[in-house]
Amino acid sequence: MPSCSFASPDRPRFAVPARLRSSLRPRPLMALAFAAALSGLAGCATPPEETAAAAQQPRHMVAAANPLAAEAGMAMLRKGGSAVDAAIATALVLGLVEPQSSGIGGGAFLLHYAAGDRSVSAYDGRESAPREAGEDLFLKADGEPMAFWDAVVGGRSVGTPGLLRMLEMAHQEHGRLPWADLLAPAIALADEGFAVSPRLNGLIAGDRFLKRYPETAAYFHDGQGQALAVGTRLRNQAYADTLRAVADGGADAFYKGQIAIDLVQRVRAAADNPGFLSYADMATYEAKKRAPLCAPYRQWQVCGMPPPTSGGVAVLQILSLLETSDLAALTPASPEAIHLVAEASRLAFADRNRFLADSDFVDVPVDALLDRAYLQGRAALISPQRSLGKAEPGLPAQQAHSPQQLNSPSTSHLSVVDADGNAVSMTASIESAFGARMMSGGFLLNNELTDFSFRPSVDGQPVANRVQAGKRPRSSMSPTLVLDRQGRFVMAIGSPGGSRIIGYTAKAVIGALDWNLSMQEAIDLPNFVNRNGATDLEEGRGLEGAAQALEALGHEVNLRGLTSGLHGIRLTEAGLEGGADPRREGVVLSE
Repeated sequence: MPSCSFASPDRPRFAVPARLRSSLRPRPLMALAFAAALSGLAGCATPPEETAAAAQQPRHMVAAANPLAAEAGMAMLRKGGSAVDAAIATALVLGLVEPQSSGIGGGAFLLHYAAGDRSVSAYDGRESAPREAGEDLFLKADGEPMAFWDAVVGGRSVGTPGLLRMLEMAHQEHGRLPWADLLAPAIALADEGFAVSPRLNGLIAGDRFLKRYPETAAYFHDGQGQALAVGTRLRNQAYADTLRAVADGGADAFYKGQIAIDLVQRVRAAADNPGFLSYADMATYEAKKRAPLCAPYRQWQVCGMPPPTSGGVAVLQILSLLETSDLAALTPASPEAIHLVAEASRLAFADRNRFLADSDFVDVPVDALLDRAYLQGRAALISPQRSLGKAEPGLPAQQAHSPQQLNSPSTSHLSVVDADGNAVSMTASIESAFGARMMSGGFLLNNELTDFSFRPSVDGQPVANRVQAGKRPRSSMSPTLVLDRQGRFVMAIGSPGGSRIIGYTAKAVIGALDWNLSMQEAIDLPNFVNRNGATDLEEGRGLEGAAQALEALGHEVNLRGLTSGLHGIRLTEAGLEGGADPRREGVVLSE
């Protein structure tokens, strides 16, 4: 009798985490059909003793950063919607209830897995630089870069939003439900209002720029100028009106017409820091479908996004560099394991910071960076006994190093699997928390242009990630899909967190694949990140002993808050299991 599992034979069976069980409403026949379809073994007999257990497994699942957003996605799945349908509904509610992180004023990257032909598609909705923007966008009159926050707040940092164009493209190819149906939950919630969450309250209270512009100040504060209290019902009629227009007219209603005119006017008239976005930039913006990056990792195939994000290349490099290491023999998050992952990350970030940028504008040697022989040579630099310190890029370079910019607690990741086994891994962002601190049409505007290098050249060499008109700034967003070697879905995962996204995502992948942890356990692991400098360890998670051991190996170590927002879904022998990052307000919902 053929096996009904495509997990490795020695992988233990995992129960659905306790935090999810209360949300499961089993549909026995559909659950069994779903398990058969995903395994690709529709004719495989199910042993009687497994029938009852299989009948309890969810047939579809949403993992997202807010319960209201996850419920919007589930509503689409209940109606027979696809993973893309659910992702769209989820994302548009996230833009309302978690506005500091993502929304239609920003952009996103989306990976889609089609169960029918086992194919992966990559959708790029990254913001682009205005056509009036030059390499000197963030340079002062004396030629020195602006201070970071001086550049962020106001219109100068606003790029052409890409989220809605990208979602519309994905829907045209993979959607089932009418477009307007997908916007209905966000419209209703904006009309009725939602309760301000503890996280939103805390971020409002801690932001020193939210009162810079009248619309933003009025929306996020009460009549006494205080941050909206937890539980305050917040309505957003302007957002509801914007989405009604988009529901009726598609993305064109956003990119052409009054919504675009108002947005551009707000950017160009920003007090103290006007921007260069034009109506022509809005009207001509195009989302792009790109070839995903997929590479083998042990018995799996891992897929990520190509440039302009650096996340796909960097995560794949980290994993490939670790293939010769027996991670499975190491204790999860032990000093020995952290050391190896940190060293691989040093090497990946050395390449990232030199070469990664928008490949439509600069030559990004993606094939060379992911070449197996190249990575084997780089892996030989990793010693179990000693840190290699500051790593250098491994390829000849014609571009200068691009330094890290500051990071803030923004961005949002969601994962979805529908009843047919299709999956979405999507990361969306407005960059900094609350973006440019400006609102138009009920939504916050991004500050994604500050993801460009402020210096266009260093020592006479151009920086790959310099500002250029129409160019998309380098990102670290790392939506990731894991398949088995037969192309069957295994996992969807990703995280917010600035350039640390790469480390957070790699940790979760390693936790699930190498350490056989459940999805939730892999997400719960303490975070540890190296960006070719100090090794950051998540404070308050029992890593103090690891810090001392790593310092003995030559690491500079920082214990600090590392607020990931990992949301993942994994298919195991026992069925779908999900994980939501306890560091934020996310949940997993399933039926």
